[in-house]
Amino acid sequence: MAAVLGGRPEGVTTVPLGPDAELDPRPRVVVVGNGMAGARLVEELLERGGGDQFAITVFGEEPHGTYNRIMLSPVLAGETHEDEIVLNSHDWYADNGIELRSGVAVTRVDLPAKTVHGDDGTVTGYDHLVLATGSSSFVPPMTGVHRDDGSLLPGVVGFRTIDDTRVMLAAATEHERAVVVGGGLLGLEAARALQGQGMQVDLLHAAGHLMNAQLDADAGAILKTSVEALGITVHCGLTATEVIGPDRVRGVVLADGRAVDAGLLVLAAGIRPRTEVAVRSGLEVQRGIVVDDQLRTEDPDVYAVGECAQHRGTVYGLVSPVWEQARVLADVLTGTDPTAEYHGSRTATKLKVAGVDVATMGVTGPERDDDEFLVISEPRRGVHLSVVVRDDRLVGATLLGDTSKVAYLTQAFDRGSPLPARRIELLVDLSDGKAEVGVAELPADSQVCNCNGVSKAAICEAVAGGCTSVGAVMDRTRAGKGCGSCKGLVGQIVEWAADGDVTEDPAADWYVPGIPLAKPALIAAVREQDLRSVSAVFAALAPAGAEDARSKMALTSLLKTVWGSDFVRENDATFINDRVHANIQRDGTFSVVPQMKGGVTSVAQLRTIADVAEKYEVPMIKVTGGQRIDLLGVRKEDLPGMWADLGMPSGYAYGKSFRTVKTCVGSDFCRFGLDDSTGLGIDLETRFQGIESPAKMKLAVVGCPRNCAEAYVKDVGVVAVGEGRWEVYVGGAAGASVRKGDLLATVTGRDAVVQLAGRFMQYYRENAHWLERTYDFVPRVGLEKIQAVLLEDSEGIVADLDAGMQRSIDAYTDPWAADLAEPATPGQFRTSLPLVDLPLVPVR
Repeated sequence: MAAVLGGRPEGVTTVPLGPDAELDPRPRVVVVGNGMAGARLVEELLERGGGDQFAITVFGEEPHGTYNRIMLSPVLAGETHEDEIVLNSHDWYADNGIELRSGVAVTRVDLPAKTVHGDDGTVTGYDHLVLATGSSSFVPPMTGVHRDDGSLLPGVVGFRTIDDTRVMLAAATEHERAVVVGGGLLGLEAARALQGQGMQVDLLHAAGHLMNAQLDADAGAILKTSVEALGITVHCGLTATEVIGPDRVRGVVLADGRAVDAGLLVLAAGIRPRTEVAVRSGLEVQRGIVVDDQLRTEDPDVYAVGECAQHRGTVYGLVSPVWEQARVLADVLTGTDPTAEYHGSRTATKLKVAGVDVATMGVTGPERDDDEFLVISEPRRGVHLSVVVRDDRLVGATLLGDTSKVAYLTQAFDRGSPLPARRIELLVDLSDGKAEVGVAELPADSQVCNCNGVSKAAICEAVAGGCTSVGAVMDRTRAGKGCGSCKGLVGQIVEWAADGDVTEDPAADWYVPGIPLAKPALIAAVREQDLRSVSAVFAALAPAGAEDARSKMALTSLLKTVWGSDFVRENDATFINDRVHANIQRDGTFSVVPQMKGGVTSVAQLRTIADVAEKYEVPMIKVTGGQRIDLLGVRKEDLPGMWADLGMPSGYAYGKSFRTVKTCVGSDFCRFGLDDSTGLGIDLETRFQGIESPAKMKLAVVGCPRNCAEAYVKDVGVVAVGEGRWEVYVGGAAGASVRKGDLLATVTGRDAVVQLAGRFMQYYRENAHWLERTYDFVPRVGLEKIQAVLLEDSEGIVADLDAGMQRSIDAYTDPWAADLAEPATPGQFRTSLPLVDLPLVPVR
């Protein structure tokens, strides 16, 4: 058995701190993942004194210490030994007082309890948790690629770990032929290394040319010629449909019907962020684990870095962004710079692919009509050079076969420095030398923002006039407020003009990060340009038409608010809860809450719910705080059958929408009741059921000021005060924040309550920030202004508010019934999450 990287025997799986570890008074930092991201974070923490400040525990699935995954290709090629790629050995962790639990996988995180559960049965508490779970190889759909137990067929391997590399090296001594799936960087490196080990290699790539994510078609064609010259057979535009077995890999069947013999199948067709732990724990996951500019998830004590993290809609697969993220997070955790932020990375890479020098940065080809695109292509020499210039800035470059200009181009790309008027000089030296021009040497009259005609001098004047942040300068000058492509250069000039004394930008006023518009302007543009789908909004309003994953759910909600039934649904623009109309739980199951208007039910409904719970083996039935019955632990594939058997509408307990109206029994039964609170609650819930909202809305109606249904602390609360008169309160909260609502008005009659509540909710829907609850919205806007708008029609919009709300009401359809009739996608309710057995709360 091979030795563990880092010098300890295979049986050693942990490096404990000692018997006093549990008594350690220091805050505990737990890092899940011992790859390059997790290890780099630990190093950055130690550099900032974090070893004294925190008790640090690191979980690693592999039994090894930390090694350099980038160097796996040289190990596979026989150019480097395993020991040479070790970064931090087991002894290094012990020497630095860090508890390394190698060979232990984390199965789930209990966020409320702040504990991490390992597959060895251990439970570890944390104060700060960092998920650095990395990525895994994508397994293309191929018949026979898996065994019955779900594991890969022997001889099928990814290319992510040292153990994968060992399998490939062993196969190279036993078999003559290999098939590599994927013609990106990783696939090319694997093919070249295996070919160097004496194997005959067929390389399959689904796209039309190699490295299509980094190279254009012409450069890809030249690279293909160079790779084939090494003796590797390249198939572009072709996939494998079947793995020939059955006991182990014997070959693959191609999409054109041909069969290729092989004793080794390497999967290098891309990677997928490993988000299983985050999903089970209830954290927001899109392509990756969603984080903000401080790498924080929606849980304030949980962070994510590396290939598993999604920041501003982007998941990075390169090492330099990981280093930047680790530095920022270490600053935040140690308090070295509590305001440190990560704003994304401009990625530029230089590498050798199958023996060919390649450097890429930014975009690979023109994306706008006014992009300048310069290409020098010499196929016979194996050289292809290209640059893309936009708004007088270098926004992309590709160098294949000749990387002599990479340093100059990288500086121009990173710094946004001025470019020669003769663009050919970017790729070819026409003089004895070229002085690199930086921000300081940029002439004062140079136009920085072409969209709004802003010069360097204007930006410097704004700084001299008291603007100390990039955002303030942009607001003052309009620089960067057009297409946005000059923001990097604007920031560099501001920093230079301020001599480095730049303050943090004020909060952005954009409604979503991907569209440079505040909400009122965004709504106006959507209406004026008749934009009815999220993709249409991005195409029309986003800089360069770029889509932004973080913006999609907010835009979906906004478009439903604007267009009602005329909104065009796109499934990739919705959260999992909205795609399956149920609330995902931390173990991957869902909860189902049938509608019970006003909290009122019947014998027939109760009997039906009991029968359904029994049929689908629901592990927990719970009465919610909103007077509803919650069926918890429902499997995804059981959702449609459960809805059909219930025969009740959705209770909307999962969405950013109108939720429930809680009621007391009112005047019908209560001796203190002043009016029919139950009936009014049912009226409100019937009218506003399911309407979209920037955040969830909870309502309540009480029949007297005794407040049995807690109306004073709801988003909209209604209180009977006698003689048909009702007080309407708005902006209340009874969760993590507690706030008594503000009295909006006292009105007479139930119709007046329904109308005023609808006007307030519509005003909130049209003006609140995404995920801003009413208890933040009302103080921000001001009660007096809201009263003036809704009660006095000070802005002349009351009729529009009524019409907008009516449009949403008219568009209502019960999603359970709609998707029973016609599922949105064939796999909408297909099982996709591994379920984790969790302890059930006993029913007493």
